[in-house]
Amino acid sequence: QVQLVESGGGLVQAGGSLRPSCAASGRTFRWYRMGWFRQAPGKEREFVAAISWSGGSTVYADSVKGRFTISEDNAKNTVYLQMNSLKPEDTAVYYCAAGITPAGHAEAAAYYAYWGQGTQVTVSS
Repeated sequence: QVQLVESGGGLVQAGGSLRPSCAASGRTFRWYRMGWFRQAPGKEREFVAAISWSGGSTVYADSVKGRFTISEDNAKNTVYLQMNSLKPEDTAVYYCAAGITPAGHAEAAAYYAYWGQGTQVTVSS
């Protein structure tokens, strides 16, 4: 079993920055790839970014490349999502997830077995 707890969302003006975090616990969480997804009102959940605990390889959605950075702190068992140059269209509930994803499928939510409760990010124009 893996437990995920997000924090660090909030309200920010367009162009600003936020850094949500995801604290992981459980005996086997380091076996999993960690991902961030988001869901805006009336829209489907979409992939944002992912990272592997071993080696730290990263994957990003095209919509956030160059603005968002996913990183890990092994000592704190925590994954971060540094979000810069935020836009109103980034407004959503952001979810942390853990899963064993086949190569080339880091974006697929179906492979993520564990999910956090979500943290709201609101970007005002």
